[in-house]
Amino acid sequence: MAFNQDANEFHWLMDMLESVEVGLVVLDLDFHVQAWNGFMEHHSGITARQIRDKVLFEVFPDIPEAWLTRKVDAVAMLNTRAFTSWEQRPYLFKFRNTRPITGTEEYMFQNLTISPITAPNGEVEKVCLLVYDVTEFASSKRALERANEQLAKLSMTDRLTGLLNRGTWENLVDAEYERFRRYGQATSLVMFDIDHFKPVNDTYGHLAGDEVIRHTADVTRNNIRQSDSAGRYGGEEFGIILPETDAESARVICERIREAIEKSTVSTSAGDIQYTVSMGIAQLTETPENYMQWMQKADEALYKAKESGRNKVVVS
Repeated sequence: MAFNQDANEFHWLMDMLESVEVGLVVLDLDFHVQAWNGFMEHHSGITARQIRDKVLFEVFPDIPEAWLTRKVDAVAMLNTRAFTSWEQRPYLFKFRNTRPITGTEEYMFQNLTISPITAPNGEVEKVCLLVYDVTEFASSKRALERANEQLAKLSMTDRLTGLLNRGTWENLVDAEYERFRRYGQATSLVMFDIDHFKPVNDTYGHLAGDEVIRHTADVTRNNIRQSDSAGRYGGEEFGIILPETDAESARVICERIREAIEKSTVSTSAGDIQYTVSMGIAQLTETPENYMQWMQKADEALYKAKESGRNKVVVS
């Protein structure tokens, strides 16, 4: 009677291990496969009979052997479980993702638990790997992170041009002002705008005007360095922070932008548009008491460029 009960319990246990939606792999300490359940058969295409007593790394050469060996050695030595999440290592077994809901992910994301299996004398003789499919959760989290990154980027950038928006750019001007106060390195600020922009809008329409603004942003982006920061200050007005740059070096950069715009033509559905920009430069000195006064100096240089005929670069 007891034998039949034990057999029934064993059969029930094996049936559960075969049908559960968790991968179960039992390895001896030389990494020979001793057990391989239905989940592993389904996702690998390899049956338990085919893989039994084979070395895991020979069947799955993509598995990081050194990493898994260290993990298993620690489990066997300390006789304690180890856990690895998909965020630490996306997967142990390179199984293709088969869930239609999370079809955007190419491979199955996995959490892994490694548990010791002891002999009657208490010594660890095998380990059990439990492989959990967490693709749906991981995919959702990754999508949320991407969305948050996009929202953060949108909150910092101007939608029309992709340049920094006014608030973000002004914060950087303030930070650069404080950096100058601390270290005293040369730094310059540029304010510039599009000449006669209202007639462009009036003649060609606001959509064409937007194309001119986008073109200005693209030319600016292509002619500054990675360390520089360009922003759309408002309407047709822009600003550039040029760290570690004196007024003369800033003038060279601005002339490059001004000439590139002067020589270019913006093709729009309303017609081809040629235009110019005026630019003002202020190298930071000890005189400004805050970043707003520094911006004012650059704005004054811009005003002089406009007053003296436009399509010019003026240094304050």
